[in-house]
Amino acid sequence: MPDIIIAIDGHSSTGKSTLAKRLANALGYVFIDTGAMYRAVTLFAMQQGFLKNNVLDEKKLIAALPDLDLQFLFNPKKALSDMYLNRQNVSDEIRNLAVSQQVSRVATLAEVRKKLVSLQHEMGKQKRIVMDGRDIGTVVFPQAELKIFMTATPEIRAQRRFDEMKSTTPDITFEEVLENVKHRDLIDSTRKESPLRQAPDAVVIDNSNLTKDEQFESVLGMARALIG
Repeated sequence: MPDIIIAIDGHSSTGKSTLAKRLANALGYVFIDTGAMYRAVTLFAMQQGFLKNNVLDEKKLIAALPDLDLQFLFNPKKALSDMYLNRQNVSDEIRNLAVSQQVSRVATLAEVRKKLVSLQHEMGKQKRIVMDGRDIGTVVFPQAELKIFMTATPEIRAQRRFDEMKSTTPDITFEEVLENVKHRDLIDSTRKESPLRQAPDAVVIDNSNLTKDEQFESVLGMARALIG
């Protein structure tokens, strides 16, 4: 059977990672969460004081990139990989609102994208991967055999994100989350480096009114048709 690369792009909070994880498990492929990688770099910038009070010291962050160690290590309890930043598990920390509010700012830096795309290329050399992000089908793996572009209305995406966050961030409001979703859309689609774009050969899935199972079964069928 042929080995393929599955690239899943789309707007924030469309469930890209959830879909990618299920596909990888169903196909016996490796899941690579590129969003977690950019979030980890953002967290690193905040920890080092390069990013504070909404001001990013780009020069200091760029200078520190060679010392940045990012790894995905499999967690048997979760049956998926955790994100490690300089040997520390930051899987939960990178999902907080503070990181969410700043990640698009960090992701616009050409030097950051160059480093992470290089790491992603290495991860995909053997194929058999499912990778999600913003520019996987357009920049990282334009040769991917299956490309999916996911979208949904901002309000529905914000509600999903709000439901996820309210248990860990009880003071968060829906309006704050919605504003963050819209702001990230604007930055992601207008940035100079690798803006969010739909690849010409990508299959568009608007999951505003789809269940997770309906979406999963649809894309799994596409993948199996290619694999044989």
